[in-house]
Amino acid sequence: MPIKNTEKDYGSIAKWLHWGTALLFLAAYCAVYYRQWFTERQTDENWTALQLHLSFGVSIGVLVVLRIIWRFMNQQPRICPGPAWQVKGAHLGHFLLYVMMVGMVFTGYTGTGAPTEFFFLFDIPKFEDTAMLAPLMDLLGVTYEQYEETADFLHKELGGEWLVWLLILGHAAAALYHHFVVKDRTLKKML
Repeated sequence: MPIKNTEKDYGSIAKWLHWGTALLFLAAYCAVYYRQWFTERQTDENWTALQLHLSFGVSIGVLVVLRIIWRFMNQQPRICPGPAWQVKGAHLGHFLLYVMMVGMVFTGYTGTGAPTEFFFLFDIPKFEDTAMLAPLMDLLGVTYEQYEETADFLHKELGGEWLVWLLILGHAAAALYHHFVVKDRTLKKML
């Protein structure tokens, strides 16, 4: 399997970045849902689940940056022929997935009032304690408390609760539709 993408298939690096991001998203959601559903606030177990969620989120951020760089450095495999609305829908879906991946990581880090103990190996300071806080708040013209409330809403309510899941479900359903109904190479390019 080639490392770089070809006209026909994604290369091994693109595949690892894609499936690694998918697994990290699943792990981040498992950690946060475990925290919400099965732990009591102010317990060690609750803190551990939060730290795992934050660590997975930072890891997703790293992979997303690498994915974007890799995407611009490589050709993209040819899109399988289909109706124009499907091709446009696929482009829009992929664009929205990238927006959500970047947005979830950004709002998660900047709106979290806790430092990240990255997989309990080292600490990443909370955004509020960084030199980036003042320039961003000046740019947005809000206080950090106002920003934190908006970031929390975007991260948890809009993104985390339903929009990301709808995009992921649509992405997976489209891949399965192409594989089982249309019987083209859309899914095979990423396997």
